Amino acid sequence: QLQASGGGLVQPGGSLTLSCAASGFGVDNYAVGWFRQAPGDDREGLSCISSNDGNTYYADSVLGRFTISTDRSKNTVYLHMSGLKPEDTANYYCAADPNLFGSSCLVAGWYDYWGQGTLVTVSS
Repeated sequence: QLQASGGGLVQPGGSLTLSCAASGFGVDNYAVGWFRQAPGDDREGLSCISSNDGNTYYADSVLGRFTISTDRSKNTVYLHMSGLKPEDTANYYCAADPNLFGSSCLVAGWYDYWGQGTLVTVSS
């Protein structure tokens, strides 16, 4: 089970950290990814940690602004977001899968397990 949290209203240029708490499995053994979906848009892969080597991957749209990290003691994966823009407004989701290697962890369709969304609104 995955529980995403941390969304909210933030001003342009601001920062926010999302959390994805896992239960029933260890995040160290799974690929974990962050995705977002705005109304009318497809689900977009933002960042992920692959299951085979623990490498991190980022979409061009968030590279340099978002950072993914893991706290093994809390079995939680975070998405640290900075330099937020109005176009970052969306529902954000985390997902996990035991067998996603390399940059395939950025592809939403490969994931078996999803958390509920948390809404991020970037507005002044």
